[in-house]
Order: sequence, then structure tokens, then C-alpha cells
Amino acid sequence: MAHVSAPQGSPEEPAPAKAGDGKEHRYWSIVENRRVSGGRTVQRHVLYLGEINDAQRAAWCRTIDAFDEDGQQAGQIALFPEDRQAPALNCDVVHVRLSGLRLHRPRQWGACWLACHVWDQLRLDDFWSPRLPVSREGTRWLDVLKTLVAYRLIDPGSEWRLHRQWYEQSAMGDLLGADFALAHKDNLYRCLDKLLMHKTDLFSFLQQRWKSLFGADFEVLLYDLTSTYFECDPPEAGKRRFGYSRDKRSDCVQVVIALVVTPDGLPLAYEVMAGNTSDKTTLRDFLARIEAQYGKARRTWVMDRGIPTEEILAEMRASEPPIQYLVGTPRGRLGQLEQGFLIKPWTNVRDTVQVKLVEQDDELYVLARSGARRDKEQAMRRRRLKKLIKRLHELRQQKLTRDQLLIKLGAARKEAGPAAWRIIELQLPDKSLPLRRQGIRRSHPTRSASN
Repeated sequence: MAHVSAPQGSPEEPAPAKAGDGKEHRYWSIVENRRVSGGRTVQRHVLYLGEINDAQRAAWCRTIDAFDEDGQQAGQIALFPEDRQAPALNCDVVHVRLSGLRLHRPRQWGACWLACHVWDQLRLDDFWSPRLPVSREGTRWLDVLKTLVAYRLIDPGSEWRLHRQWYEQSAMGDLLGADFALAHKDNLYRCLDKLLMHKTDLFSFLQQRWKSLFGADFEVLLYDLTSTYFECDPPEAGKRRFGYSRDKRSDCVQVVIALVVTPDGLPLAYEVMAGNTSDKTTLRDFLARIEAQYGKARRTWVMDRGIPTEEILAEMRASEPPIQYLVGTPRGRLGQLEQGFLIKPWTNVRDTVQVKLVEQDDELYVLARSGARRDKEQAMRRRRLKKLIKRLHELRQQKLTRDQLLIKLGAARKEAGPAAWRIIELQLPDKSLPLRRQGIRRSHPTRSASN
């Protein structure tokens, strides 16, 4: 195989190679020239093409689109170094002086263009133009907001990073016809302050756009909460507080974020609350907020069982019209419903999903049985069980004191989880005898890993 170097990944004529049949064969590779220390040039193989015919060779030659201003039409041209002869192609060939080429301020263009296109599809200029006019100093707040939105969509980070790094590496200035003053750090922070007062109007505007673009309906709403933490000292004021951490970082202050979305993921409302906010205290406010903004309707709210209280659920049933909801049943109530479910038959709703329905106290309880979910959980338990057994075999081969063994068994139990640990029966060494004389004996599992 002959290794060749060609401009912009184009194949070039390689040296012929003799084959066993006496014929000459030419094999092609696309390589990239890279300048290294000492003024040398090395080649990096990009793609091996193998043996190709003349038509395939011409197709692999890189071409670019050029616009002829005199003829007012576009055409394709191929670029080749001035010291190399170009192959026969079905387009014009231009020889360039590679030593005179320079790469000046490369920047990301495609993603920035797409972000601006999505902005135009949502018609956000219609909403923000009257609310973000140009300042007396000439600051174009609308362009600042477009840059912030594109940045969060493409490569989210801090405003300081946008100011120091991202703006210069993107094509937002070229697309908006703006200079670096647009990304001045004070402008970025001040623009955010101008947005909060328009939050409610923005969601109402987006709801209408989602109806027009996607035919979205808002009869089913998903409500959930999450948290994000800060690795900093607790502030004296503000919403950063210690609370229940979903990230297992109870040592850090946090804020709680509540979000209402449609099943398609289109948000209707959000709120940032204090980090010590209890999940059960948030739903009533969001119910009132959604009704005030979008009117009363027969909506169905889908939530985790830890969010609503029985008092809130009673209020939702008593409202006019009644607010429907789908929420998990507390474990303590499942025992009260057991007899009612036992006498009901299973009903197939999908190929692998069966349900039972029980009505009680003006509520409809649904017991679901999913074959796919069962298979998934069984596979997860089997993986944990196999890993646990492997770890126990390793511990049997180690020379440990009894205390060391108990510590390692505790770590293995925590990693395996209670479901896998219950299947294993262990006989621990007696305290009065050395560990090396007793070791660990593992009895056979008393139950199947799938149960």
C-alpha cells in the first residue's frame, strides 16, 4: 500500500504495487500532514480507501462550493497545491500556495446558527423586542439574551466563562453583527436581571407557540422536584440552605427546583425555592399558579407519592372541576387494599402489562404487573448476586483477622444491597477460634435470585 499526502484529505496518485498475478494494483489512503518539531512533517492516517477505480478516486477528491459574482451562479471547484498536478475531474481546479495559508480565529458556527434558527422558529423576537429595547448607551439587550440562550443550549457554563472564552470561540458575533462589547461581563449579568419580571408572560407565550408548532396539549402535567448543591459556606441570607440532598451531599447548602412539564417535556412553570423546603409544602402553590395562568381545566397531575399530602389530595378532589391525579400509593395502605385486589381478575392492557382496578373512597387504585419490568429487576438482582458471590470467594482466600473480615463483609453487603444479601447465608467464624482454622462457609442460596 502506498501512503500519500493530499490537501484537505484528498487522495493522490500512489506508487503501483506488483501482485502475485503480475498485475499492478494501486491502493489509496487519505492522510493528514502535521508539522512537528525540527521542521519535519509527519502523516496521520485518516482513512484507508483500498484499491479504487478512477471514478471513485475523483469522487473522493475534496471540492468546495464557490459563488461566481460575475455569472451570479454557484459552482464547485477542487483545491490542490501549486506544485502538484490535479487528476481529471468534472469541476474546475484551483492551485493554491499552501505556504501562504493561515488559520485565523477559528470558531464554532453550525451550532450557533442552529440555535438562532430555533429562536426564530419560536418567534422569540416578537416577545422580547418590546421588552428589551436598546439602551441609551447602545447596548442591544436582545442580542445579549440570544447569546446567553445559545450558550446555555450549546455549551452551558457560567457567564464569566462566556465572557472569557466561549464568545471568542463561537460565531455569535458574526451571526448577530456584533463586536466583543456584547459579551462584556457586566452586560451578561445585567441582562439576567431584566428577565425575571417577564417569566409568567414568557410561559404563556411559549404555550401558544407549542400549540402551533407541535400541537401540544396540556391535559396531563408532570410535577417533580430536584435539588442542586453549592460547595460554599452557608450564606446569611438567600435560598441556599441545608436540606434533604438528592445528590447525597448533606454537607453542602442547596436550593430546591420545582418544575411542571407536559409529557413531551415542554415546561409550563418552574420555581427555585429554599434548600430546606419540604416536598409536601410545594404542590398547593403550583396548583393555584397553573390555574391562575392557564385557567381551570380537567387536568391530570402525575407526581411521586412523596409530594402530595392526603389533605392536598382531598382538596384536589373537592375542587370544581375536580383535579385528577396519578400518584403512588403509600406502602402502609397497600395492606388495606390486598383483599380487594385478590378477588379481581387481571386485565391485559399491553403485551407484557396487566392491571387490576379497585375503587374505594372515591379513588381508583391500579395494581400493575409488568413482565418487562420483572425481567429487568431479575437481571439486576442476578448481577448483584454474582458480584457478591465473587467477592465472598475472594475473601475466603485472604488471610484476615475476624475484625478485618467483618469490615469487608459490611462493605460487600452495602454494595450488593439487601435483596442480594438476603439470598446468601453466611456462617461467620467463632470468636474463640482463629480465623484461619475456620474460614468462611457459604451455604447454598435458600431461594431463587428471581424471587
